[in-house]
Amino acid sequence: MLEKFWGSGKLEKKVLEKIKDYLNTLCSATQCLKEVFTKEYIEETYCVENLEREADYLKREIISMIYEGAFLPYIRPNLCAFIEITEKAFNYLKLCAFDFRYFKLDIYKEIKEECIKVADINVEMCQILIKGFEALTKKDNLREKNLAIRIYEKKVDDIKLDISEKLRNSELAKQVNFWEGKTIAEFVDSLVSISDIIEDASDYLYILDLSLK
Repeated sequence: MLEKFWGSGKLEKKVLEKIKDYLNTLCSATQCLKEVFTKEYIEETYCVENLEREADYLKREIISMIYEGAFLPYIRPNLCAFIEITEKAFNYLKLCAFDFRYFKLDIYKEIKEECIKVADINVEMCQILIKGFEALTKKDNLREKNLAIRIYEKKVDDIKLDISEKLRNSELAKQVNFWEGKTIAEFVDSLVSISDIIEDASDYLYILDLSLK
């Protein structure tokens, strides 16, 4: 069944391994951001950018090999689309890390607990996404992984409301200027958007799985 849809050549196997590397790099970036939030260490934010560059190199390798002839023609655009979706998660991770450098730590401390919770969920969701991709390539049950990611995403939505409520009631947040407020808004939006993208990627895998049956 696997060979019927994916092919069994060396190039196909190499691409699948590269995609796993790509997703593992995404997980490393989510873990890195969690460490940033926990330690409040500004220098650690640059690891996200380093991992994003590593992922960009892997992405180019993957797409290049796909268009060299890996996989059946109707599978190729779907795999490229999956990579392009997950790439957006790196964009949000990088933006979130960048904004953290300019986030007033006294305000951050008021929402630190919630930020760490979201970051931890992002790590968990990314790990499930890898399992989902492996399930797709092995024609295993993908539905449970997709459902788990959806449940985690709902938790992030709830935490986002808690963050918004705390910031609205924060006396320190009320005293910031326009640019500082913009940084806070972008930081929160980027943080909660990471899980949105992971959910989108998971949904895409699930749709692709159904189309191959």
